[in-house]
Amino acid sequence: MPAVTVDDVLVLPRLPRLDEATDYRPVTRLITAPSGYEGEGFPVRRAFAGVPMHELDPFIHLDQMGEVDYAPGEPKGTSWHPHRGFETVTYIIDGVFDHQDSHGGGGTITNGDTQWMTAGSGLLHIEAPPEHLVTSGGLFHGLQLWVNLPRVAKMSQPKYQDIRGRESALLTTPDGGALIRVIAGEIAGHRGPGSTHTPITITHVTLQPGAQLDLPWRADFNALVYVLGGRGTVGTDRRPVHTGQLAVHGPGDALRVTADDRQDGNTPALDLYIMGGQPIREPVAHYGPFVMNTRAELIQAVEDFQAGKLGVVPAERLPHTGGQGSRP
Repeated sequence: MPAVTVDDVLVLPRLPRLDEATDYRPVTRLITAPSGYEGEGFPVRRAFAGVPMHELDPFIHLDQMGEVDYAPGEPKGTSWHPHRGFETVTYIIDGVFDHQDSHGGGGTITNGDTQWMTAGSGLLHIEAPPEHLVTSGGLFHGLQLWVNLPRVAKMSQPKYQDIRGRESALLTTPDGGALIRVIAGEIAGHRGPGSTHTPITITHVTLQPGAQLDLPWRADFNALVYVLGGRGTVGTDRRPVHTGQLAVHGPGDALRVTADDRQDGNTPALDLYIMGGQPIREPVAHYGPFVMNTRAELIQAVEDFQAGKLGVVPAERLPHTGGQGSRP
């Protein structure tokens, strides 16, 4: 699992050792993600399926895309489609993905890169593997997270952030047993590059076999731990988790995750995608690619899309030679 790696984690900044009186968050819900297909037929795990919306707030949806090893001609993406009222955060662990939108954003992301698209008032976009990957086939693995926008920002100007993996803040645990990549928000004073409307933290963590992570976490954030691969336990009561499971946590000041001493041959470490944010606590009206506050706003979004007000498909594909588009 390439993403962003370092030759020696011991040179990285380290998390502080937490006090014995630390209030660790309990696990309140454990979900196994069902499998499905998205876009033109690429396999996904629906990580948030079955979790009440108020426990996810400010997040809406999370798909784990792959992990799949495509044969030549098999890689798939999406067709052009609209969005309004939220943000998509696409993180690639293995493989390559192209993005283009009707607002001028676009680029190519690969191991450890993130595309952060703020749909705001609305746009059209497409995500697909580049032609060379379709021809050759190869490994593909990533995630797409939907982050809700508060009412005051739902009709804001669309924006696009191209975040290179090397921009992520990197740190480790006191014993060097984990690699922590901070994509957005802040952990123990280390800030990730993602610019957010609502205060959130997103991190990709790799725990070596037998390693333990005691992760300080803002008390006013919710806390969601998704297992990308491997086996371990969550919480101080050591509830077992494995690939494709989501652990929803209750209140507290820190998270505890431990990797099993023995992992599968194909998954040598425990990989986690950890998310949390300040709940927006507003009504959510969700229909397909639109996330608004009321049913009337959803109807308006559909009518605006049908009237061509969310943009038009560009005449030409962007030359995907790297990140393009605006940074807020």
